[in-house]
Amino acid sequence: MTDKLIEIRNVHKAYGAVKAVNGVDLAVAPGELFGLIGHNGAGKTTLFKMMLGLLPTSSGEIHIGGQAVRGEAFREVRRSIGYLPESLALYDNLTGLETLHFFARLKGVARSSCPTLLEKVGLAGASGQRVRNYSKGMRQRLGFAQALLGSPRLLFLDEPTNGLDPQGILEFYRILADLRQGGVTVVLTSHILAEIQQRVDRLALMRNGRIQALGTVQSLRDVRDMPLTLQISFRSGAASILRQGLSAQGIENIEIGDGFARFGCPRRLKMPVLSMLAELGPAISDIEVHEPSLEDVFLGYSEEMAT
Repeated sequence: MTDKLIEIRNVHKAYGAVKAVNGVDLAVAPGELFGLIGHNGAGKTTLFKMMLGLLPTSSGEIHIGGQAVRGEAFREVRRSIGYLPESLALYDNLTGLETLHFFARLKGVARSSCPTLLEKVGLAGASGQRVRNYSKGMRQRLGFAQALLGSPRLLFLDEPTNGLDPQGILEFYRILADLRQGGVTVVLTSHILAEIQQRVDRLALMRNGRIQALGTVQSLRDVRDMPLTLQISFRSGAASILRQGLSAQGIENIEIGDGFARFGCPRRLKMPVLSMLAELGPAISDIEVHEPSLEDVFLGYSEEMAT
């Protein structure tokens, strides 16, 4: 195994004059949980399908496990890949168990593993129900179960928590955590950025078929030098001295309410401001420091790209 399980070099995909993917270079290491984010139409799903060999590239190269995706040897590599598309077609007249049996036959996987997978995704009690009676979240769980058939070493998950309730989302990420402990590599897309920001190792932000930013959430914050948000709880009568102290540190645009203050703090001023607040002693009752969310990072890059 190399240090690049997935390697994409200068990949393009065009539909006539429309460039769905436009010169993407990317590498994903074994065991990573890697996220792809971007607006609708950014090229994420197209890139997924090319990595799976479902769509040919217009130009460029994609290698997975050291094998070219369009090469003959990729057939064997593909057996170790699981895929959950954003919209999975299911047969409404089949039961959940029959559906998984169908996909098991397609993948050449023993049907004996199907009941265990249905239990893992929380569908054991509904395995005998016809899919037409499944809710959207139950269909998504069933789709996840089919992606896990054959114990894949690489998972491609396109909007995997679509339709899941909060409990279902927690269970989904618990399963992913267990899989990663076993060395499984995961590439996923999600529009719910708050859900993935603490879970991905790295991510790529796509726009107009290109990767516009790549790295950890923290590195993307650092590149844009995004300010922190501080919220201070203070005791009665301390508003004036707090405002004076913050102004002396160069902090402006301070929102002060009844017993609290909120403001943006440039990273370079974080420690001087915290030191100043510590010197106020009992006048300060609490300090909350908030990093920019992944949604803030995404919107910041999007605004920059639009200008």
